[in-house]
Amino acid sequence: MPKPVLIAYASWTGSTREIAEFMARETKKLSVEAEVKPAAEVKDLKPYGGIILGSAIRAGRFHPAMVKFAGKWQKELAKKPVALFVVCLTMQKDTEENRCTVTEYIRMFESKNPGLEPVSVGLFGGMLDMKKLPGPIRLIMKAMKAVPGDYRDWEAARKWIRATVASLSKA
Repeated sequence: MPKPVLIAYASWTGSTREIAEFMARETKKLSVEAEVKPAAEVKDLKPYGGIILGSAIRAGRFHPAMVKFAGKWQKELAKKPVALFVVCLTMQKDTEENRCTVTEYIRMFESKNPGLEPVSVGLFGGMLDMKKLPGPIRLIMKAMKAVPGDYRDWEAARKWIRATVASLSKA
């Protein structure tokens, strides 16, 4: 039996966690075990055959827990097949312009983590629930006239994780 896949995530309000959990259920359908853990709680990468990193993005920046995770495990991540997905309100509409914007956030993250070369990258819309946001962020979102809603595309996430599991096993 192949080694399990780790899906390490960092989320502010739970949307990225829910996507990570969904992806784990999809990998099990492919007979690949997946463990889902908050990035801050990962203690060891040795048990895993591949790593999937999932981070929420706010204001163009990766979640601080994912930034810290990538820095802490930089050497180990360079030795294993890694995939990366991001959850960002910019992707509420999957347009070429929005993909370019979010891809630039990823490039900045990768530039700070030499050796991190994902075999697959997924870009997903998130969810905006004003009740889950801290006061200052809620005020900013209201000032920006952000429209609350669930912008996650579960079918896109399903397709991505299925292709990614195959990519991880080939790497």
